[in-house]
Amino acid sequence: MKSERLKQSRPEVFLSHVGIGPAIVKLPKKLKQFQPEVFLSEAGIGRTIVEVQKKEKIFSQGEVGEAVFYIQKGKAKLSVVSREGREATISLFGPGDFIGEDCIAGVQSTRMATATALTECTLLRIERKEMMRVIHEEHIFSDVFVTYLLARNTRIQADLVDQLFNSSEKRLARALLLLANFGKEGKPETVIPKISQEMLAEMIGTTRSRVSFFMNRFRKLGFIDYNGTLRIHSSLLNVVLHD
Repeated sequence: MKSERLKQSRPEVFLSHVGIGPAIVKLPKKLKQFQPEVFLSEAGIGRTIVEVQKKEKIFSQGEVGEAVFYIQKGKAKLSVVSREGREATISLFGPGDFIGEDCIAGVQSTRMATATALTECTLLRIERKEMMRVIHEEHIFSDVFVTYLLARNTRIQADLVDQLFNSSEKRLARALLLLANFGKEGKPETVIPKISQEMLAEMIGTTRSRVSFFMNRFRKLGFIDYNGTLRIHSSLLNVVLHD
């Protein structure tokens, strides 16, 4: 009788008799921790990987912002055009940067600038709704995104100070160093994509002739190699640091 009562008290036997399988009574597995680097590297719900050719527009000034773009590979620029048709380059972006994140500020946010690929780019297109969801639900991603925005805000302030107080020579040196990712995590890219002197002039607020003059000077001093491709040497930092 005692052994019979023990058999009857076994919960797995009871549950099997009433038609509940063993999987029902198993404890749920521990949820996998959210990984921002995986989220930003793969396509998924609300996320699409897109390939953009050199000089192709990623989005245009004046259109409704419906997605945020994360650069996985390549370089892009952000530019604005005035009513008179004058174009100015605001900033350059590379791997690890977000573009078009201003669309999450409002339901019908209008693009204030145009994003154009400077090289062949691989981008992760994140729908606005999905971007909002992951920001609200995944604190790890929120930390990563806020850290990026703060760093970018600091960069914008530094750009403004550079424009207001530094000479065009220093501004050009700083722009070239930023293009080569000096100051970012990881190894700098000493060889950077070909960029026109007109675009460099737009970025630093001077003329093409001044850019040409300083580029030739940097080359003679051994700070850069400028022959078809552009190679930046760390010695160019001397121009920025020298008072």
